[in-house]
Amino acid sequence: MGGAEAEPWGAGSRSRCRRPAGRRLLSRVEAAEPEPGEGAATVSRTTAAPAAPHRNKETSAGPVAVMGKDYYKILGIPSGANEDEIKKAYRKMALKYHPDKNKEPSAEEKFKEIAEAYDVLSDPKKRGLYDQYGEEGLKTGGGTSGGSSGSFHYTFHGDPHATFASFFGGSNPFDIFFASSRSTRPFSGFDPDDMDVDEDEDPFGAFGRFGFNGLSRGPRRAPEPLYPRRKVQDPPVVHELRVSLEEIYHGSTKRMKITRRRLNPDGRTVRTEDKILHIVIKRGWKEGTKITFPKEGDATPDNIPADIVFVLKDKPHAHFRRDGTNVLYSALISLKEALCGCTVNIPTIDGRVIPLPCNDVIKPGTVKRLRGEGLPFPKVPTQRGDLIVEFKVRFPDRLTPQTRQILKQHLPCS
Repeated sequence: MGGAEAEPWGAGSRSRCRRPAGRRLLSRVEAAEPEPGEGAATVSRTTAAPAAPHRNKETSAGPVAVMGKDYYKILGIPSGANEDEIKKAYRKMALKYHPDKNKEPSAEEKFKEIAEAYDVLSDPKKRGLYDQYGEEGLKTGGGTSGGSSGSFHYTFHGDPHATFASFFGGSNPFDIFFASSRSTRPFSGFDPDDMDVDEDEDPFGAFGRFGFNGLSRGPRRAPEPLYPRRKVQDPPVVHELRVSLEEIYHGSTKRMKITRRRLNPDGRTVRTEDKILHIVIKRGWKEGTKITFPKEGDATPDNIPADIVFVLKDKPHAHFRRDGTNVLYSALISLKEALCGCTVNIPTIDGRVIPLPCNDVIKPGTVKRLRGEGLPFPKVPTQRGDLIVEFKVRFPDRLTPQTRQILKQHLPCS
């Protein structure tokens, strides 16, 4: 490059902007916390257009020589351009020559020159020195010993991608299509309305209608909007919650501790924390009932937290089995009790004992029903199911000859 002047890129091309150039930058600064020493003036500051560069004016001694790069020519703007015109020019040129889109060998160097030109012209102090002394004076501290630049020396930081990211507020429209080393930068929240689009040139034209080569573009049209990748909610995290029949009968509240990752206030880093979830179990709830705690799962910058779901499961009971709102109880009686009659004491879920007279012959599998002694109905807790008693008969392992003879004499044959 040296002191050679760059060819004008895009000077005279027509551009249009979908919204005022300063709108996006203003809202971002208002939302952010100001740096120490930085006031509201940084939000609403408007740089007046500086005087045209003295280095290109005719003087009594003849024209002043152009020293180094012509930043105005690089951006394709006149020397009297204002702040908004400089921003528009940079936006257009940076998108046109971004290496992720433009595959010409010279694109990388042009992209860097564009960034350097914007870095100088967008800063009033740098621009003033450049207009007075040119590139050489800007970078060496003034063109003459009596120059007003003092001890200021400018050096471009050398990373055009950092300038690009800063300009777009941390957004890179090209990362959607490329997995280059630059795409690892923290870009988010890109708004395509911030781009200037030439009527005769689509800045994303190299990617085809849907952003990739090889697909038919169809008729010429404005680029379709690009949006940040939509977050997807993680699948539900399901836990089995075992409950006793007594808890279902009376209703209860269980406390469950979960450990999960949550986002810190910066929205990027995460922390591990414990949380106690209070699960209210209502009377009569059936096995399989689901209790959902929305979005209480792990949170990361890239996801929507999963729902935490608890599914009721009946604990095995020492005496009862559940059948909906009915409760089953197995009563074991002897053969003598089955034949001669008896009274069986039946326990209930609430701790009472109900005597059940059995005067008829009880066969194995005989069922008796105690109305209203079961579990509450979920929708009408004042109503209850039944306590169903299933009889089992315990037979003797063997009989004496005398007992066998007596049974033969007294029991019917059929």
